[in-house]
Amino acid sequence: MSTGEEIIRIAKKMDRMVQKKSATGALDLLMELKNLPMTLELLQSTRIGMSVNAIRKQSGDEDVTSLAKSLIKSWKKLLDGPSSDKDSEEKKKEQAPPSQSSPEAKEESSSSSNSSSRKEEFPAPADHLITSVSRAPHTSDSIRVKCRELLAVALKTGDDYITIGADDEELGAQIEEAVFQEFKNTDAKYKNRVRSRIANLKDTKNPNLRRNVLCGNIGPDVFARMSAEDMASDELKEMRKNLTKEAIREHQMAKTGGTETDLFSCGKCKKKCCTYTQVQTRSADEPMTTFVFCNSCGNRWKFC
Repeated sequence: MSTGEEIIRIAKKMDRMVQKKSATGALDLLMELKNLPMTLELLQSTRIGMSVNAIRKQSGDEDVTSLAKSLIKSWKKLLDGPSSDKDSEEKKKEQAPPSQSSPEAKEESSSSSNSSSRKEEFPAPADHLITSVSRAPHTSDSIRVKCRELLAVALKTGDDYITIGADDEELGAQIEEAVFQEFKNTDAKYKNRVRSRIANLKDTKNPNLRRNVLCGNIGPDVFARMSAEDMASDELKEMRKNLTKEAIREHQMAKTGGTETDLFSCGKCKKKCCTYTQVQTRSADEPMTTFVFCNSCGNRWKFC
């Protein structure tokens, strides 16, 4: 059985445990995962991070919670790039038995075990979003609960799922709470604001927005107040910028006027009382673009 198949087998078992609300045997599965070589491709294809995070929230066993956090922390490093050779060498040294039986070797072994136990006792938090932002207060409002669920689902859109260890439900609740605090009710403005957040998170042409929210580069409070222009993709922002420039240029040409001519016929009123202006909008070796304005009806068009 390949490593990927083994990880999928473990993930399915964990998912069944979560459905049954029982974490019995989770520690053994986590130990198996710890001994398996993990890559970013395997994390994305198997989505094992979701299963481990669900077990972490489901289990009340401190050993299970600690080991799950430790695994998630090590996997999150893969998002920034492959593990360094030093990390792999250190892991091999920790797993390899001491080659010497001298008192010095025993002392080094005991000190390393003590340090590792201290790391397990105080593991680093799996998700800085939860620790840096206070948890959203509980709500029993059915509309707010549904909005939180939809936001959490939107955060998990796409095959490039990178929320390794991120609490999607909590992050969705924090975004909803920020929206609610602005409007203080669940009226149409509140619903429209939540809908726009969900639509932009689900936009497959703008995955960077979702990634920035998930990774904490854009905080829940900031994301809750962002305008449509702020949430737009880089491509759309550039397109809007170019359209604005062209609109300003045409408006300026209409005000400053141009050269009157009867060589052009208006497509609307069919009259030939026109004014034209030529502008170099492309490279120097390309012909100039002619902008024509009808003095009779105000129609404006571009003639190349």
